[in-house]
Amino acid sequence: MLDAMNFSVLSVEIGIAVLMAFVLLLDLVLEKDAPRCSVAWLTAAGLLGVLILAVRMYPPAGGAAAFYAGRYIVDGYAVFFKILFIVGILSTVIFAADYAEQTIRHRGEFYLLLLSALLGMCALASANDLMTMFVGLELMTISFYGLVAIQTDAVRSAEAGIKYLVFGAGSTAVLLYGMSLTYGMTGTMLFQEIAGGMGLVFSLGLIGVVLILAGFFFKLSIIPFHLWAPDVYEGAPAPVTALLAMCSKAAGIAALLRVLFVAFPVLSPYWAHLLAVCAGISMVGGNLMAFRQTNIKRMLAYSSIAQAGYMMAAMVATNAAGIKAILFYAMVYIFANVAAFAAVSYLDMRRGSGDLRSVRGLGQISILPAAILTIALLTMAGIPPTAGFVGKIYIFSAVIDAGYLWLAGIGFVISMMSVYYYLIVIREMFRDIEDEETIATEPLHLPLPAQAVGVLAAACALIIGVWAEPLSIFSNIAVYTFMR
Repeated sequence: MLDAMNFSVLSVEIGIAVLMAFVLLLDLVLEKDAPRCSVAWLTAAGLLGVLILAVRMYPPAGGAAAFYAGRYIVDGYAVFFKILFIVGILSTVIFAADYAEQTIRHRGEFYLLLLSALLGMCALASANDLMTMFVGLELMTISFYGLVAIQTDAVRSAEAGIKYLVFGAGSTAVLLYGMSLTYGMTGTMLFQEIAGGMGLVFSLGLIGVVLILAGFFFKLSIIPFHLWAPDVYEGAPAPVTALLAMCSKAAGIAALLRVLFVAFPVLSPYWAHLLAVCAGISMVGGNLMAFRQTNIKRMLAYSSIAQAGYMMAAMVATNAAGIKAILFYAMVYIFANVAAFAAVSYLDMRRGSGDLRSVRGLGQISILPAAILTIALLTMAGIPPTAGFVGKIYIFSAVIDAGYLWLAGIGFVISMMSVYYYLIVIREMFRDIEDEETIATEPLHLPLPAQAVGVLAAACALIIGVWAEPLSIFSNIAVYTFMR
């Protein structure tokens, strides 16, 4: 460990904060009605620089570094997730630049809130005590409240923002109450010291752990804490929906893993069974409810519930193989969502609808967006040779090795069933257009940045599917620094 106030370990966070200041200043300097393309490209350029800085930090020299008496940890695990978050936000900024310019009135605030959410995610990945974790979680969540409701002239966006705020406030209260009980029974907020506190084995300590898990389940939209997700995903701007599905969930997973494996390892026989039940219900429920959806964003909302269930299933392994499977799958899920929403965002904007009719015949008149969306959906479904297939193999292998054969069986069967609703969208894209149908007769031309990001993300999903070794090694390094 380095000394307590070594600011060099905060290089990524400081870089994001400095970029926020420049974005804010540029937005203030520009005329009120002037285009904000310069703000978008400043944000993208700055994030690219921060990404290079994060990659150069991986893996950290010496294995891990600490800031402020061990309350903020920068190890390979934390840097892995920071790279994941930056890739997700950077991709969103690039493919959403034209979308934001045409549909969002408060464009400067849009980019500022994206960076604020990213800063909260990075804090979550490195948090090593309850209070730091809470600050990072709320910084991310409050930023998303603003992002969900940022289309102030759209009723659905405002409605989604209010619903997200109400449910988010409730989950925050539950999480805080659980943290207070845990602190009261152990006398500390530092994860390593909580693990040594015998107060956890008493009733109030166990209740505190359950409430903390319930708070995280709200954030991850795990069934039965999922009710906010479909309406919020549908009402939010499409790029924000993408971030809720990928980066927000990955940040919650990053924090939850550190809490469970560092603060509560002594209780693993209890929380592993609880996670197994919740994961099974989420996999089944999320996929079954997705079958009935005709709106693509709502379908992807329920799909994200199931995807969170898959990642939670790997947690029950309580070993390095399970964590590696989660990290690998989280990165794959980033690529799939970026590719999907690079196309869905412009379908939503230019065809005024996110339902299945909006994609009908797309493959005949706009082959590139249709191909990008097809690869993304096949990756989420776990069809070979996409990376989603490899990710699910890792997850189910870890679950079986941990002795949860029933959970792996449920996951495998429901994963195969989920292919159906993904194929419905693909079928609509490549079906013939009837004479009376006009909604899909105009080609969908993606802006060049959105095309580039979509093609790159889809290519990564395919390349990892046939050559998974680089990402597997990348994930192993993070697991090694986390578990040793």
